[in-house]
Amino acid sequence: MIDALLERLLRRAFTPLVRRGQLEVVMPAGRVLRFGDEGEPRARIRFTDRRALLALLRDPDLNFGEMFMQERLVVELGTVYDVLELLLRDARDVPVPAGVRLLDAWRMRLRPILQNNLRLKSRANVAHHYDLDDRLYQLFLDPERQYSCAYFERGDETLEEAQAAKMRHIAAKLLVEPGQRVLDIGCGWGGLSRYLAEVAGAGHVTGVTLSTEQLGGARERAARSPRAERLEYRLEDYRDTRGPFDRIVSVGMFEHVGTRFHDTFFRQCRNLLAEDGVMLLHFIGNSDVPDFNNPWIERYIFPGGHIPSMSEFTPAIERAGLVICDIEVLRLHYARTLRIWRERFLLQRARAAQLYDERFCRMWEFYLSMSETAFRYQDIAIFQVQLARRQDAVPLTRDYIAERRAALRKRELLRS
Repeated sequence: MIDALLERLLRRAFTPLVRRGQLEVVMPAGRVLRFGDEGEPRARIRFTDRRALLALLRDPDLNFGEMFMQERLVVELGTVYDVLELLLRDARDVPVPAGVRLLDAWRMRLRPILQNNLRLKSRANVAHHYDLDDRLYQLFLDPERQYSCAYFERGDETLEEAQAAKMRHIAAKLLVEPGQRVLDIGCGWGGLSRYLAEVAGAGHVTGVTLSTEQLGGARERAARSPRAERLEYRLEDYRDTRGPFDRIVSVGMFEHVGTRFHDTFFRQCRNLLAEDGVMLLHFIGNSDVPDFNNPWIERYIFPGGHIPSMSEFTPAIERAGLVICDIEVLRLHYARTLRIWRERFLLQRARAAQLYDERFCRMWEFYLSMSETAFRYQDIAIFQVQLARRQDAVPLTRDYIAERRAALRKRELLRS
C-alpha cells in the first residue's frame, strides 16, 4: 500500500517535468519507473529507502541535495547534472504544486531573518565558504583564481581566455585612467585588482575582503607584482571603508549583501565615490520576480546569500542618489563557466576527497551542477550595472567599451 502510494506521488511529480530524455527511477522495493521520451540525456537514480523518497517529495528544493549527499539518492546512470537537467529544463512550464507554494511563501517570510547580514554574521557567512582550504580552489579555478563568471566573447575560449576577457571588459567599463584610486569591494584573491594596477594603469588599488584565506592569497600575489606599491589589501567590511575613490568595482560580492542592506550598500558606495567617479557592479541577478535563496544553497554553500531581482536593487540605487549609466545582462556566460569548473573539479575529485571527504565531494558536485542548471534553464543571469554620481561621468555612447578593450588587449601583451 505505501509503495503504491509513493509510486503515484512520484509519477504525479515527475511526469510533467521530464518531457525530453529519459529518467529511470528505481524505487526502494526495486520497481523501476520510467519518465520521458527515451531521448537524451539518459539517467537513472535509485532511492535506498522510503524515507528518502518521502523527503524528496515533501521538500525537493532542500532534500534533493541532502539525499544525494547522504547517498540515499544514488545516481546509477549518467551524472547528477543529467538528472537535474531532465527535471529542470522544462520545469518553468509546469504549475507549482499547492504544498510547494505554501513552503515557498513561508521561506519568503524568512528572508529578513536569514539575510540579517550584520558585520559579525557577514564575517561568519564568508568564512563558511571562502575560508575553505585554498588548495580546493586550485583544483578548478584559473591561475588568476577568478571565482566569478567568465566572459565568452566567441563561446569557444578556454577558461583562462574567458576570465581575462572578463577583467578586460570590466576595466573598459570602469574607464580607469592612469594614477586613479580604485576600490575593489570583495576582492577575492586579487586577480582583478592586479589587472587594474598592472594593465589598466590605476595609481592605487585597495581591495577589501572578509575572507582571511583570500586576503592572504591576495597579499602574497601582490608582493610578486611589478606594481606591488600600487596594491593594498585589507580585512575590512565595506561599511567601514573610507574614501574617496575615483573608481569602485565589485564582482560577485553584492549577492552577499542581503535585501535589508541594499540601501546601506549603495549609500556607502555613493559616499566613497568621487564626484566624477564611476562604479561597476557585477553580480548574479534574478530576471524574474523576487524570490528566496535556495534552501540547500543557504544551508550548505552560501548562508545569508540572495540573488536580487531588478525590482529589488534598482530602487535602492535611486534612493542613494546614484545614476544608472548602463546595465548589461550576461546570459549563459556563467553556465559555460560552471560547466568548465564542474568538469575540472570532477577530474580532480580524488584530490578533493583527500582534502575533505566523499560527502564533501558529493556536496560540491551537486552545488556546481545545480548552479549550472539554474543559469542554463532558469531565470538567473549576471548583471553588470555601471553607476555614477553624475550623468556626464561616462561617454554618450557605448563605443568606448570596444575601443578600451582593444587598447587593454595590447597592454596585456606588454604585461606578459
